[in-house]
This record gives sequence, structure tokens and C-alpha cells, in this order.
Amino acid sequence: VLALTEKLDGISAGTMADLVLDEAEIESYLQRVEPDLKAAIESAAQRIGAFHERQSQGSWEYTESDGTRLGQKITPMRRAGIYVPGGKASYPSSVLMTAIPARVAGVEEIIMVVPKLNGELDPSVIYAAVTAGVDRIITVGGAQAIGALAYGTQTIPQVDVIVGPGNIYVATAKKMVFGTVGIDMIAGPSEVLVVCDQTADPEWVAMDLFAQAEHDELSQSIALTDSAEMVERIQEAVNRLLPGMSRQDVIARSLADNGAIILARDPQQIVDICDRIAPEHLEFMVDESGLDYLVENVRNAGAIFAGRYSAEALGDYCAGPNHVLPTAGTARFSSPLGVYNFQKRTSILRASAEGAREMAAVAEILADSEGLTAHQRSATLRKI
Repeated sequence: VLALTEKLDGISAGTMADLVLDEAEIESYLQRVEPDLKAAIESAAQRIGAFHERQSQGSWEYTESDGTRLGQKITPMRRAGIYVPGGKASYPSSVLMTAIPARVAGVEEIIMVVPKLNGELDPSVIYAAVTAGVDRIITVGGAQAIGALAYGTQTIPQVDVIVGPGNIYVATAKKMVFGTVGIDMIAGPSEVLVVCDQTADPEWVAMDLFAQAEHDELSQSIALTDSAEMVERIQEAVNRLLPGMSRQDVIARSLADNGAIILARDPQQIVDICDRIAPEHLEFMVDESGLDYLVENVRNAGAIFAGRYSAEALGDYCAGPNHVLPTAGTARFSSPLGVYNFQKRTSILRASAEGAREMAAVAEILADSEGLTAHQRSATLRKI
């Protein structure tokens, strides 16, 4: 880990312990955060916490008529690792989105890994970590950080689950260590699908496409409408507003390579296209009369932003729902990061004597049909 950190990030450290932030270093970073940014982080943390508190699940149990008790035990994972990107930009919001659900879930220890950008850390990332209740901050990134969390070192203990977004090296490393530890998902470049009708403001549509495209040249920004007029109005707004963007070159490349404006026949085809794309972020910038139909009928989306005021950017930072979302069509079978990613579910059976006799009669027949003699005998013994 030390060798790769020096080779890839240019950070030299004598020991792994040198990469762990101590209390004095953390405090020095906290002092450099402006008051208004502190307040924004705290406000976002409160909203994110309130949303995720509602995801909490408790253990449950029920008793059958013969006295057999069945249930499920919910247990938080002991240790979680959160990866926070530090390459092209710094993301305090990602710290909140990954650490807060872990804390709500009851995880005992949260370890954050974050690479230094040009030898420095963004003080806002450290402030967000402290606000969210991170226990240890280690300044290492890339695939080597994932490996250290998954297998453990003398300094970094092995975690039970690794979550958080990263580049292709981080994503590939997470895929490789899955099975040794749990992971949240394999996340690709960010995506947005903006569904709009003739009532939408094309400038709002264009800016929401830009907001996704400015992340990365590989980001995917698509507009979908049933109005031929809106196709032209969106394209005009894109051309007019693009020169004013600070990341104009990134946005232009992203839109040229991965962007589109799609014209659909009717609301049903819009639903079909949405489900086929299964976007990470799905915006419905449509008249209220058609909004409920879309929300209720679209099956595949990481997160839905319903109504013209529900900008995806609000979800990125502070609305409450998690911004770590399934990408690349995986919303067909995956869900946003949440409290449930940090909890295990264990089934519990407490069979009564009467219940065991009744179940054994069934188990004997099934075991015999499968040719498993020991299973059959084990059940038979409980009939006495």
C-alpha cells in the first residue's frame, strides 16, 4: 500500500501509521472550514440523517399455534469502510451519504479512506467526516485503499463492507474483493434522464443536463420528451448556455459522446424508454396532471425527482435520499445505498416439540425425494 501510494499519488510515508490523521491534524483541517460551509454541511447532515432514520429495521418474531417461534434478527455490521474520491474533485457530500447510513445502522466503527489531492485534503471533507461520525480517517486512495480495507493491514483493520463511489480502478477493485467483504455496488459514470413535456422550461432542462455532464466526459445526460417543439428548444438552450459553464469542455465532450434528446410518441413509450435505460437519476419535469402516472408506472430508476422543482442537484447534496445510486442499467435490480447495506438479517427458528414433529413429517418426505438420508434421519429423530 505504501509503495503504490508513493508511485501513484506521490505521497511518501515511512509507515502506514503516517497516513492516519491524528486529532491534531483533524483539528487543523476543521479550523480552515468557513462558517457558512460548516452550516451547510450540518444542515445537509440533518436532512440525510432524518431520511435514513426511517429506513431502520428492527428484529421481529411471531409464534405459531404449536408454540414454534420464528423470527429475524437484525444486526449491524461491526466495521465499515467508506471510500471518498479525491482525484478530480473533493466531495464532502459523499462523506455524508456513506457515513450517515452506517451510523444510523449502528455500525461500531467507520473507517474512511480518501486520497490526497496534490498532497492536500479538502478541509470540508474532514469536517463532513467528523459531522457524520467517522472514527478513523486514512489518507490513501485507489485500488490499494480498497485492498487494504478488504484484507486488512497492521494499521488498517479488515472491514465487513466497503461503500462509496470511485473511479474505474476503485470500482474494479471493489468487484475483485466482493466475497471477501460486502460492497454496495459497482458504480459507473453518472447518468441523468430528464423527462419533459411542452410546459417545461428548456433552460432548466439544459442546466440539469449540464449538471450531470460536468462530472465527467463519460457521464450520460439524456432528455426525453413527447413534444417535437421541445427537442428544438432544448437544443437551442444547450447551445446558448454552454459557453457560460466553467467546465464547458467537459460538458461538451460528455454531451457529444454520451448525450441525446429522444422524441417519444406518448406517455406509455416514455415509461418503456425509462425502464429500458433504468437511469441512475430520473427527472420528471412535466405538468402536474401527468406526473403521478409517470411516478407510479416507471419501474426502473435509482432515484426519481418528481416535478419541475425537484432538481437532481438538490438530491446530490442535501434533500435527504442517498446520492450513491445504481448506474449502467443496474437499477433494474439494485437500490440506492441505505441503512440496509450496513445491516445483516439472521433467521431464527425455535421449534416446539409439537412443531418439530409436524415439520419432521414433511422434511422426511422431501429429504427422501432428494436422496439425503442423514437429513431424513435428523428430522425423524425429532418426531420422538
